[in-house]
Amino acid sequence: MFDLSLPRTQVMGILNLTPDSFSDGGQFNRLESALKQTEAMIQAGADIIDLGGESTRPGALEVSVDEELTRVMPVLTAIRERFAIPISVDTSKPEVMQAALQQQVELINDVRALQEPGALAVCANSPALVCLMHMQGQPSMMQHAPQYVDIVQEVADFFQARINACTQAGIARERLILDPGFGFGKNLEHNLTLFKHLPAFQGFDLPVLVGVSRKGMIGALLNGRPAAERLHGSVAAAVIAAVKGAKIVRVHDVAATVDALKILQAVL
Repeated sequence: MFDLSLPRTQVMGILNLTPDSFSDGGQFNRLESALKQTEAMIQAGADIIDLGGESTRPGALEVSVDEELTRVMPVLTAIRERFAIPISVDTSKPEVMQAALQQQVELINDVRALQEPGALAVCANSPALVCLMHMQGQPSMMQHAPQYVDIVQEVADFFQARINACTQAGIARERLILDPGFGFGKNLEHNLTLFKHLPAFQGFDLPVLVGVSRKGMIGALLNGRPAAERLHGSVAAAVIAAVKGAKIVRVHDVAATVDALKILQAVL
């Protein structure tokens, strides 16, 4: 069970099972390499592993249900057989959610916040947690001049609307997690404003997940550094997120993040 009652910020390790993810696409889309990476993240202190079979990087194109199932399910089954670690599945497709929930995954992590037809009903029929993420637009076009009048208020309004939709569909409020969606239809200024005002979302009294690991905002702040060279910036951002109340940080570099959060916890 993924226990969010723990007092510390928890670490979600990213396992991209795609050939085209922005940072590590193609590195772990074979079963053997995926299992080795899973084991490494567990040994490094990950609290939960997030499996994704479709890239949602800016400009990414959708994949079919069958392709996503082919990427995700064999790895999910193998992890379940070998390791005692909570599992999250990063998907927007109800069919993939259903297959994952049949394997008793602990969390559905949806960048579209259960807005695809059928997604609410599928999740209502399970006990799993659900992460609702804010995104303006769709991955293929979301970074083409995103605009907001008041980004913090607009994200908060979106959260309230999706919380209402979930509870009306029979998904208990205490099963929900909120993700502001850094980099999803947001420019650098938008991302920094959201980060600065992250505590505003604690008013929902729900756990907040922050995922900024290796993202473009980190690269932009480091003078255009490529994704593979954003470790230190990503760890710094994870620590700031924890200070500002994030209950979960979603990261590529589990060991470094776990170490940094241990220091933070000891000091606080």
